[in-house]
Parts: sequence; structure tokens; C-alpha cells
Amino acid sequence: MEQYWYGLFGSAHNLSLAQECARTILIFFYGLLLLRLSGRRTFADWSAFDIILSIIIGSSLSRALTGGAPLLGTLAAAAVLAALHVVVGHLVAYSRTLSVLIEGEPIELGADGRIDHRARRRTMISECDIYEALRARGLENERDTKRIVLEASGAISILKRKS
Repeated sequence: MEQYWYGLFGSAHNLSLAQECARTILIFFYGLLLLRLSGRRTFADWSAFDIILSIIIGSSLSRALTGGAPLLGTLAAAAVLAALHVVVGHLVAYSRTLSVLIEGEPIELGADGRIDHRARRRTMISECDIYEALRARGLENERDTKRIVLEASGAISILKRKS
């Protein structure tokens, strides 16, 4: 079995074109499987936690793809990271404290038709970002808003003032 594995996937730093292609196919489907098993949260809000974990897993898998890291060890490490993502996802779903600690919480950037420029500058949000969010909601200016909120995901939410 070990000889078959070596023939199909090669070893680190010594890959033929066919072996690199076989690793590509394996890693593609393995990554897809990990994403499916980790749940819809992976694609939902893209919190900082989700982004960092995706980068780490992608980086690890890419090193295994090119032979820069051992294939089996990298696949195992990626599975551990995906399992960690699921466990932490469940924990933040049940604990407000952990949710705030890991994902952050919304920050009010404006209320009652006024932008809070102090909060805007503290969160490094430009006026252009706020006006873009206003236009996306069909509003011409901040006077038409009840609240402007920077969500934990980095999105800007706009609550319209009732007419």
C-alpha cells in the first residue's frame, strides 16, 4: 500500500507532473469535503475567525500540493483546523462572551441622522465607506438614517429612519 501511495502522490520535493496533478485532485476534493463538513458558517458571515482559518488551511494545503510539506501530515493538520473551526463555531453560538471575544461586536457609527466621526475614525472607516453603504440602501445622506452600524463582519448596516 505504501508503494502504491508513493507511486501515486510521490514524496516531498520529488514530484513528477502526474504526481502533482494527482495531489491537486486529492487536495481539491479534500478541501471541498472539509468545507462541507465544517458547515454553512464557513461561507456565511466571514468573520475574522473564518478568514484567518481559511487562509491557514489554504496555505497548508498549497504547500502539500507542491511538495513543500508532507501530504498526510498536512491533510491531518487541515482536518484538525476544520474540527477546531466547528468546535469554536458551536462555542460562540452558545456563549455571548466567547462570541464577543472571538468575533467582536457591532459598533455604532451614527444615530438619528448624524455620523459619529469619532467612532468612524477609531474604527478606520472613511466617510466614503459610509456614503457607499448609504447609496447601496438607496439613501442620499445620513439624515435619512436611524442608525449606522459597523458589524463584527466589517459590513456597514444602515437602518432607515421611518418616513
